[in-house]
Amino acid sequence: MFQFKQFKIEQDRCAMKVGTDGVLLGAWTPLINNPYTILDIGAGTGLVALMLAQRSNAEQIDAIEIDDDAYEQATENFENSPWNDRLYCYHAGLDEFVDEVDEEFDLIVSNPPFYTDNYKSGDEQRDNARFEDSLPFEDLVEAADFFLSENGILSVIIPFKEEDKFIGLCRERDLFPLKITRVKGTPTTEIKRSLLTFCRIEQTPVVDELVIETARHQYTPEYIELTKDFYLKL
Repeated sequence: MFQFKQFKIEQDRCAMKVGTDGVLLGAWTPLINNPYTILDIGAGTGLVALMLAQRSNAEQIDAIEIDDDAYEQATENFENSPWNDRLYCYHAGLDEFVDEVDEEFDLIVSNPPFYTDNYKSGDEQRDNARFEDSLPFEDLVEAADFFLSENGILSVIIPFKEEDKFIGLCRERDLFPLKITRVKGTPTTEIKRSLLTFCRIEQTPVVDELVIETARHQYTPEYIELTKDFYLKL
């Protein structure tokens, strides 16, 4: 179990546990369009949806999760949260959801599985959660284009090495970068992640960098400011 300031995450049945990527996405995602409806594609434990429930006034926050155990766990985490009347998890793959749901969302978020390398661990559940072939970027972008409202925003966290590819896929569907934050573990390490938001209006994106730590458990002021409403010890 992982305890945050306003909610808790049970994660004993989830392949992918609470991690920095999810927390970053949930805390960083801009709410500048004051979303009324939010969709989390690939909910996992439900962490990102719960963070957005805490941060936003959205009336409807839907999540989709294909894995049986993760779906059940996310549903329980939603039900046990202060915002259970606003959160709902669908047990479906993205293709099923696209076929069955005809709705628009003002904000779409995804912390997609993204190990595109050939190595796999042999644990099928963990591999599906971790490897991009269970949710190809092309499918994610296509779904975002399908579901995103006119003033909607798509927000993702992906490996930095995939940034150009993802931006290119979005551009093919007239989704343009709004903000790009590149994430480094420490000041001297390589950029590992890209936080990206897209909208339907072409403009010059805001580009910046976020460093998480200066030393082990010595968090930067920027990271503390971003996550202080969630982590108990910050």
